Amino acid sequence: MASSYVLSPNTAKLNLSFAPYDLDAPSPSSSVSYTNPKSRRRKFSTNSVTDSPALLNFPNYPSPNPIIPKKDTSHWNPLQRAASAAFDFAEAALLSRERSQPLPKTVDPRHQISGNYAPVPEQSVKSSLSVTGNIPDCIDGVYLRNGANPLFEPVSGHHLFDGDGMVHAVKINNGDASYSCRFTQTERLVQEKRLGSPIFPKAIGELHGHSGIARLMLFYARGLFGLLNHSNGTGVANAGLVYFHDRLLAMSEDDLPYQVRVTDDGDLETVGRFDFDGQLNSAMIAHPKIDPETKELFALSYDVVKKPYLKYFRFSPEGVKSPDVEIPLASPTMMHDFAITENFVVIPDQQVVFKLSDMFLGKSPVKYDGEKVSRFGILPKNAVDASEMIWVESPETFCFHLWNAWESPETDEVVVIGSCMTPADSIFNECDEQLNSVLSEIRLNLKTGKSTRRTIIPGSVQMNLEAGMVNRNLLGRKTRYAYLAIAEPWPKVSGFAKVDLSTGEVKNHFYGGKKYGGEPFFLPRGLESDREDDGYIMSFVHDEESWKSELQIVNAVTLELEATVKLPSRVPYGFHGTFVNSADIVNQA
Repeated sequence: MASSYVLSPNTAKLNLSFAPYDLDAPSPSSSVSYTNPKSRRRKFSTNSVTDSPALLNFPNYPSPNPIIPKKDTSHWNPLQRAASAAFDFAEAALLSRERSQPLPKTVDPRHQISGNYAPVPEQSVKSSLSVTGNIPDCIDGVYLRNGANPLFEPVSGHHLFDGDGMVHAVKINNGDASYSCRFTQTERLVQEKRLGSPIFPKAIGELHGHSGIARLMLFYARGLFGLLNHSNGTGVANAGLVYFHDRLLAMSEDDLPYQVRVTDDGDLETVGRFDFDGQLNSAMIAHPKIDPETKELFALSYDVVKKPYLKYFRFSPEGVKSPDVEIPLASPTMMHDFAITENFVVIPDQQVVFKLSDMFLGKSPVKYDGEKVSRFGILPKNAVDASEMIWVESPETFCFHLWNAWESPETDEVVVIGSCMTPADSIFNECDEQLNSVLSEIRLNLKTGKSTRRTIIPGSVQMNLEAGMVNRNLLGRKTRYAYLAIAEPWPKVSGFAKVDLSTGEVKNHFYGGKKYGGEPFFLPRGLESDREDDGYIMSFVHDEESWKSELQIVNAVTLELEATVKLPSRVPYGFHGTFVNSADIVNQA
C-alpha cells in the first residue's frame, strides 16, 4: 500500500523525524499521544518509490476508510509491469542520491509544510456551527478559499506551492454557517491515487538540477509505456478561485482551470478540467481579472519551454474566447499576476525568469536575472496583436501580486498598485537577505515612456504587506483603499491592514495572541452603497495555542470584529479566495 497519511481534526503536531525541535504546539484538550516510536519509516527498497522513507513522519491514526486505495495495476500487461519495476528501481536510486545532500529551506518539507501549513484530510459538511456575534444579513452565500494540501507525504524536495489543491468552504444563510473542504480532483491527483504514489514531478520542489532532469525523463518514460497519462494536464489547481460564466473555477498557472460545483448543502464536487467548450488549449494563470462593468474575464498564459512565451486573451460574459494575442518576450518569465484598467491590460515583465538549461548545471531553473530590466507592458484590452503594446521600464521592480491599476488621463499615466518584493526570487531560492514586501505606487507615463515609483506607507510604520485586494466592484478604476495581509513575522499573517492609497494612512486589525490568518477578502455590502469601504473582511484564522480555526468577519469601515464562526477542524494557511452569493449557487452550470 502507498505511503500516505491521514490527519485527524485533532492533529496538532507533526513528528518531524529529523528535526531537533517541535515546530507545533499540541492542543491542550487533545488526548492523542503525539509520540510515535514505532514510526512507519522503512528500510531502503528498490521495489517501489513509495517504499522509500518519507521526509516527514506523520503519526498513524486508525481509519476505516483509508484515503489511498491499493495500487491498481490490474490493467497492465507484463511489459508494463516490468517497465514499472525498472522505473521504480531507478527512482529509488535517485531518491537515495538526493537524500545524501541537504535540502535548502525553500524545498525542505520540514519547513514548507510544518505547523499549520501541514495538510488535512477532507471534511464533509458540518452544519449549524457555533457563531460568536452576529453575521451581517447581507452575507448570503459561500466564502471559499483555495490552498495547497499534499495528499502524499513528500519523499523528496517539496515547496509549499507544490501541494494538491484543496478548497475550504463556509456557507452562510440567515446567520447559520456550515463548513466543508475537498480536494480538487485534478488529473494529477486522480492518477496518483490510482497508482498509490506521488508519481508526478513537483514543479518547484523536485525539478531542479540533474535530479530534476532525471525525474522528467522517468516521468515521460512512464508515459510512453502507458503507466500514466500526462496529456490531460499536470496542474494542482491550488492557487486561485474565480466565479465566471456560471462556474466556480479553481486554478494554478500550470494548467487549465478546474470547475468545482457547490452543492445545495455546501459541499464541493469537482466537475472536471474546464476548457471553455474546447476554446482554451493552454494553461491560464491563477489571477484572471473580471471587469466590474463589462463582466469580461481577462487572462494570461505563459510557457516556460517554447515560444510564444506569453499569450493574452479574454472571454465575453457568455464565455466566448477571443483569439490569442502573442506577446514577444526574450525569455520565459514568471508571470503570476497582472492588472487591468478601464481600457488596458497591464503586464509585468520582471526579473524572475525560467532558464531550463541551468538544470544541466545542477541549478534551479527559476532564477533572478540581474541583467534584465523590469518593465510593464500596456496593451489595449481589445487588441488583436501586440503591435499596440507600450513598454515602460521600471528598474528593479518585482511585484508578485498587483492589487489594482487605473488610468490618469490628466498626467498621461497608468497607475499601478503592487507590493514590491526583494529579493525578487526569495520565494523560490534560498538567500540570506531578509525578505521585504513594500506596498508601492508605480506610475507609467504612456507618452514619455518613463516611470516613477514611491512607497505608499511611511517608513515609520513600514511592514510586509502581501496577499489582499481592493473593492472588486472598482477593479481597474481609481480606488482609495486596499486591504492587505500583514505578513509579520514572515511568512505568517498576524492581521490585515486597511491602507489609504492616497495618504498612506494605515489602520490595522490584528488577530491577537498566537492567531494567524491569510488573505483578507473584501466583500462589498452591495452595489447601492456610496462608500468604497462599505463591506466586510472575511478571513480564515488559526490559533496556534488552542489549535482551533475560525472564520472572522470584520467590519471594513470600523475594523471591528462582527462575527466569528468556529470551524470543526483545522484550516491550514492557504492562498486566494472568493465569495459566491446564493443566487449564483442556484444558477451554476
